[in-house]
Amino acid sequence: QAEGIACYRIMMCGLLDITDNRVGNKIVPPERVVRHDGDDPYLVVAADKGTAKFSDIANGISQDYGFWLDDAFASGGSAGYDHKAMGITARGAWEAVKRHFRELGKDIQTTDFTVMGVGDMSGDVFGNGMLLSEHIRLLGAFDHRHIFCDPNPDAAKSFLERKRMFDLPRSSWADYNAKLISKGGGIFARSEKTIKLSPEMKKAYGVTADSLPPADLIQAMLKADVELLYFGGIGTYIKASDETHESIGDRATESLRIDGADVRAKVVGEGANLGATQRGRIEYALKGGHINTDAIDNSAGVDTSDHEVNIKILLQKLVATNKLSLEARNKFLATMTDDVAKLVLRDNYLQTQALSVAELQAPEMLPQHVRLMHSLEKSGLLNRAIEFLPDSAELAERQRGGKGLTRPELSVLLAYAKLAVYDQLLASDLPDDEAFLNDLAFYFPETLRKKYPNEIPQHQLRREIVATGFTNSIVNRGGIAFVSTISERTGKPVTDIVRAYLLTRGAFGLRSWWHMIEALDNKVPAKVQAQMVLTLNHTMSNAVQWFLNEIKLPSKLAPLIESYGKGIERLTHWLEKRPAEINGRFKSAEKKLVEQGVPVELAEHVAMMPVLGTALELTRLAETSHSNIESAAEVFFGIAHRLGLDWLAESARGIVAQTPFQREAIFAILDDLAATHRHITATIVGKGKEKKPRPAGEKLADWLKDHAAEMERFDASLTEWRSAGTVDVAMLTLASRQLAALFR
Repeated sequence: QAEGIACYRIMMCGLLDITDNRVGNKIVPPERVVRHDGDDPYLVVAADKGTAKFSDIANGISQDYGFWLDDAFASGGSAGYDHKAMGITARGAWEAVKRHFRELGKDIQTTDFTVMGVGDMSGDVFGNGMLLSEHIRLLGAFDHRHIFCDPNPDAAKSFLERKRMFDLPRSSWADYNAKLISKGGGIFARSEKTIKLSPEMKKAYGVTADSLPPADLIQAMLKADVELLYFGGIGTYIKASDETHESIGDRATESLRIDGADVRAKVVGEGANLGATQRGRIEYALKGGHINTDAIDNSAGVDTSDHEVNIKILLQKLVATNKLSLEARNKFLATMTDDVAKLVLRDNYLQTQALSVAELQAPEMLPQHVRLMHSLEKSGLLNRAIEFLPDSAELAERQRGGKGLTRPELSVLLAYAKLAVYDQLLASDLPDDEAFLNDLAFYFPETLRKKYPNEIPQHQLRREIVATGFTNSIVNRGGIAFVSTISERTGKPVTDIVRAYLLTRGAFGLRSWWHMIEALDNKVPAKVQAQMVLTLNHTMSNAVQWFLNEIKLPSKLAPLIESYGKGIERLTHWLEKRPAEINGRFKSAEKKLVEQGVPVELAEHVAMMPVLGTALELTRLAETSHSNIESAAEVFFGIAHRLGLDWLAESARGIVAQTPFQREAIFAILDDLAATHRHITATIVGKGKEKKPRPAGEKLADWLKDHAAEMERFDASLTEWRSAGTVDVAMLTLASRQLAALFR
């Protein structure tokens, strides 16, 4: 170990010798170093594997160098967050595992399920992971020393034994109480030449041989028909069928490795890095397996380190000016452990939710995902071949087969979409806007926010934290291609799109409705939750585009959020009392949601969301016409019903686009229909103050009477279109043009 530490010291010094430093507000480049890039003083060390106990060594070197991060250079040391004690990496991976099972209709926190594992109970990720549910039935596991076989375990008894082993320093599977192992099981050394298989083992692992060498037994265990295959140890155990072992570069696991097509587990959780190759994941996902990537599953450890570093940076000035002693700082850090864990796990929850929603609509979103990939490649950010994203031929084949990107592929694209948005936000002045101080503050635990509110705006990485927060929010909530698609349609920069998103989120009160949907985990089918999220997102997307196209976004969004929020609230109350021709559509959708277990209040609001998007135009119309939103709504919905605009719009949304161009054409038709609808409504409502205001219903009736001839011609066309049976783009184009021409 002494030699290892000496080498580690050389590496840390070598890194700091060529890293920019920060002195006050100035960036100080290292001496006698030629730099080919820009200023970048941010360098942190993440403890992992053999260096897990070396954080204090690295921080000591950082302090010797006078590096600006001081003891925030390496996370997880004696004055940091102990990842194993927190169990944070495993807990983050478990958020992904739980979501996979929710989508399979199973709550693994209340129902027994079968598991095959890689690792032992002394390990951080495996040990903590196998204690996260008392309903785990661990049929087998292995590490570099032993093979543990328990063909028919008792969930409760085996949980207590695993807990005992986890608490036992440097335990191995040999420490497991053999008396608690089910009939036919045992613990075997991997050094044995052959292992005799009991009937119970053969049944549990799906083999017919009476005995197998240890490597072959492990392969059988990896292929076993279990519900979860959980990786918590070092090594790559799954590859694609056409990948060679040599290309993977992990000779230690070569004799154990299997193909993704041979994995029979319903879910794979990668608590450890590189449990599978990316192509192995894709092969497994294409045959119906549930898997993300290791970067998604085990991101909680990195996220915890990120929070630790940023909290230490914030408190650094207080320590330097003797406003806070180092001892008091360390105690304060410790008190926030649970709060930091909550923030981190929330990130895991939302990121895996984003993937589930993306996966649900992956086939129909494939054109947008392809356009995003092309855009990322053009900017030099993405190399599809390196990331094993499908080439043009494979994408064409997927589209013909009605398939989209797999979940592992979506995981990669999600990361690159975030990188692209983050880079553009960081290069803008948006992170400097004081209007977003609350968004900066919410990155930190509540205790810190209350105790040091004035220090948060002075954080040295304030811009980076704000940009990261907005990036996560808009991509997680809007979708992988949300920003790129809206940018294409509106021609607006990312900063404007983010402002419009924040305005929409606030005006529609989306956070509270998202939280209500999330509270239904394991209470309603996961697909129902995802569909509700998509309904909200569709309205959100339309609203963002409306704000971008129709108003100039100010730097301070609060007044607009309040104004449009009131309009949305008033329209909601008005719609609740309307007759069937107006609220019939969403009442039917509401009933269906309630039948699936959704609370009435939430079901009503989600069902109404597609209609509530009109509140933006009606709010503005009410202001310009010196009227009220109720009168504007009466005209708006009355003319929509009379002209069959609801039917036309619904028909347009029902067309399955065969190409990206056809999809954009449909959106253009919808925009044109909406523009004509707005024009007619504004004409009827009027734009000036009337000496004697007339009821909206009377204005509508008079307008219809004045345009009786045009109505007769349009009714004839509408009847013909309805009777045609099939609605296509050509018909919708004709309808849109005729409507605009008749009532220009």
